[in-house]
Amino acid sequence: MDKADREDLTRRMEGALAKLKSEFASLRAGRASPAMLDRAQAEAYGQMMPIEQLGTIQVPEPRLISVQVWDKGLVGAVEKAIRDADLGLNPVVEGQMVRIPIPPLNEERRQEMAKSAGKYAEAARVAVRNVRRDGMEKIRAREKDGEMGKDEAHAAVNEIQALTDRVIGEIGELLGAKEKEILQP
Repeated sequence: MDKADREDLTRRMEGALAKLKSEFASLRAGRASPAMLDRAQAEAYGQMMPIEQLGTIQVPEPRLISVQVWDKGLVGAVEKAIRDADLGLNPVVEGQMVRIPIPPLNEERRQEMAKSAGKYAEAARVAVRNVRRDGMEKIRAREKDGEMGKDEAHAAVNEIQALTDRVIGEIGELLGAKEKEILQP
């Protein structure tokens, strides 16, 4: 396997891992985090925009997020976007400031969030396996075409499998840490 193929496979697998990390950041675990609002999009200036482009997001307390909306006319749109984002949050408007208190999670909601985290992790594993499959198919095609020998192909397959195992292991570690964070009261 040449360097370009190796780098491409690594980049694609790491991309699945990065996407998982961003999805985990948007799952709330009882503590306020600006990343919790990543999925919320408000209608502004005729298009859907992320809240972070409409105001300053801060976490002044462990259980409070505040959004200082820059345009007074968009405060209602930001509030509506947070309500509609299915985050279980209830924003309070004070002038151009939108305060979002983070309620403590009940056990049922914790279980739902842990299940969501598991779904995100499984989607990342599937993405990594698809990248592995693509790499394996390229190697088999090269071997069949005579571009690489049997030993070289076997070594490349082992290398791809080792990379896959490492990334899937990281996904498992991230999931374990996120579940622990979610499930502890």
